Amino acid sequence: MLAPERRSRADLVVAAGIAVAVVVALTVVWFRSDARGTTSVTAAEPPPALVTALTVPETLSPIWDSVSSATAPLVVGGAVVTAEGGDVVGRDRMSGAELWRYERDLDLCGVTASWEKVVAAYRDDRGCSQVTELDGGTGERLAQRNSDADPAVTLTADGTYVASRGDRRLELWRSDLVRTVEYGRVDAPVNPKKQPRSGCTLIDAGSSSSRLSVLERCPGEVADRLTVMNPSPKDNQEPEEYGSSVLAGVDAGVEGARILGVSGETTAVYLPAGRTTGPRIGLFDGTGNAVSEYALALKIGPDPVTSASSSVVTWWTGSDVVSFGASDLVPRWTFPGALGPGAVMAGNLLVPVESGIAVLDLSNGALLRTIPVARDTTTGPITTTVAGDVVLEQRGDGVVALR
Repeated sequence: MLAPERRSRADLVVAAGIAVAVVVALTVVWFRSDARGTTSVTAAEPPPALVTALTVPETLSPIWDSVSSATAPLVVGGAVVTAEGGDVVGRDRMSGAELWRYERDLDLCGVTASWEKVVAAYRDDRGCSQVTELDGGTGERLAQRNSDADPAVTLTADGTYVASRGDRRLELWRSDLVRTVEYGRVDAPVNPKKQPRSGCTLIDAGSSSSRLSVLERCPGEVADRLTVMNPSPKDNQEPEEYGSSVLAGVDAGVEGARILGVSGETTAVYLPAGRTTGPRIGLFDGTGNAVSEYALALKIGPDPVTSASSSVVTWWTGSDVVSFGASDLVPRWTFPGALGPGAVMAGNLLVPVESGIAVLDLSNGALLRTIPVARDTTTGPITTTVAGDVVLEQRGDGVVALR
């Protein structure tokens, strides 16, 4: 009668040991996991859908402000999204009150918006590699990815894809954050011949649903190179190029070329002045061949900014706004004395100027009126976003809501 009791006690000791081991293992996993340094506070329900403004207001006054150094204000799912440090916050457009918050003990590399979702990239020891997708209205965590990345990246969205570009490496993601293109530096490549070039510096990139265009500076080449490729090749580790060539008419060592926009198969590129040519805007077809050029008589600053919507693409040169057709990227008109690229509201373009906000005719750039707005700064860039009847301005590291 004693043997069964001894076996039972032994079983209990073994079971207790296993339980302790499991607890220890789970604790170690938790301490090492991303969840330990993450706080997610979601909204019970998304905010009301935005109602498009039918008119531009006569006056605008500040209604709230917030620090947001990691992104210009994004309007996603009815919320205004700001970002600072490791925090991404969805706010009520009228009051600035927090609707949801996502926090990490890592620094943000960048935040963008696409597909009514927020995409945030965080920096760890592999670069800007930890990427999280959040529902714009509630802040709920959706897709996540973790892959090799450069220490600093620029995130851009075209409505179909999100691009993450560093100096040496670029990735393109679809709406579930699955990678469709890997371009540039590849650590320990399985097949080193899959990337067409190595050692190049990636200067700029732009994309559409049918084209990915990259500007790169490669060793031994006389000028920057434009490469146009498929944004969704059969193998995401093997880029499928439609065309790649060194920019003509750009002198060796001259920097400043930038991609201004990609629409359909067309890419618009700013071409800096050379010995025999002035500054120009070049349009390139789906295989990277030059099709037309437009001379510029403008001063280009060190930090130009581009803004795109469904109706217009605008480029702030540092002092002027250049408007392009949204579908053909042909330059339409220029407006001087601007502090940023502006944003569309009620069929007009709102452009920040020293005395306030200039209301421009979207078709020809004619000044209709100026809304007085007092600011602490008279220098750009000031990035403008519209959320219904609320106008948002990114001024330095902060955002100001006007109504």
